[in-house]
Amino acid sequence: MRAQFVMSEIGVGLRRNLTMTFAVIISVALSLALFGGSLLMRDQVSAMKGFWYDKVNVTVYLCTKNDAIDAAGAPAAGAPAAGGGKPCSKGAVTPEQKQGIETELKKMALVQTVMYESSDEAYKHYKERFGHTALASVVTPDQMPDSFRVKLKNPEKYAVITSAFAGRDGVQSVADQSSELDNLFALLGTLNWAALGIMLIMLIVALLLIVNTVRVSAFSRRRETGIMRLVGASGFYIQVPFIMEAAVAGLIGAGLACGMLGAGQYFVIDHGIGLRDKLQLINFIGWDAVLTKLPLVLVIGLLMPSLAAFVALRKYLKV
Repeated sequence: MRAQFVMSEIGVGLRRNLTMTFAVIISVALSLALFGGSLLMRDQVSAMKGFWYDKVNVTVYLCTKNDAIDAAGAPAAGAPAAGGGKPCSKGAVTPEQKQGIETELKKMALVQTVMYESSDEAYKHYKERFGHTALASVVTPDQMPDSFRVKLKNPEKYAVITSAFAGRDGVQSVADQSSELDNLFALLGTLNWAALGIMLIMLIVALLLIVNTVRVSAFSRRRETGIMRLVGASGFYIQVPFIMEAAVAGLIGAGLACGMLGAGQYFVIDHGIGLRDKLQLINFIGWDAVLTKLPLVLVIGLLMPSLAAFVALRKYLKV
């Protein structure tokens, strides 16, 4: 097979169907850019989970005298029947209860560190953060509960601490910051699936355009292919120029998609808009994540149109 003949046929085919070839390139570029973007979004969500979940602490708040007084008060109308048990109904936390809670926390395999914070320390931290507000002027140290700040080895297992200590004597409540993070990551996951859905639609459009482009190209050159069959050319020899046309268009589209991904990382994350500097609370992915996706985008951009053209030629055109 002469390479010069194949290359000349590829050039002829691309020129004859210039508008459809352009549509194929744009469709492939958009679909693969969305595909690469969805993969990067998945990496971004994983990086954010690791960054934020690592900062999640579970806090075990202990009962104070004020909590005990409130719990001992008469139940409001419509309150649940006795037996449900209110937190701190048995009084403020005792030294023995406090010691037992701390000992049990430190024995748990899930717990990495346990830090005790007294009411005075909690009041000091509160004044540092909210001292400018009107509420800070009426808050007193005795209203701030003692607490244990618990750092977990696996922050996603925070529910284990809650189930073990919620409702226990001397424990006012167990709190963590994970619910807000779960909602954020659920939203990001939904956006990722939406990007995948749009990518699939664009991919189907690109495949249909590739099939139609190949069929139009083969129909416009039916005389040449008929002559080639008469002189004994094999079916594969006849199909190669059409497959290569689709492969070249797909490879150009994949190159554009790689350019879009690189431009997004450079102009949106690192420079230009500069989200990495403006949103320092977010652990953005780097160029290593982008560069690992580019070969996959190029391979798909090359193989997808080639296979579509091969199927179209064999199934529809019977070359």
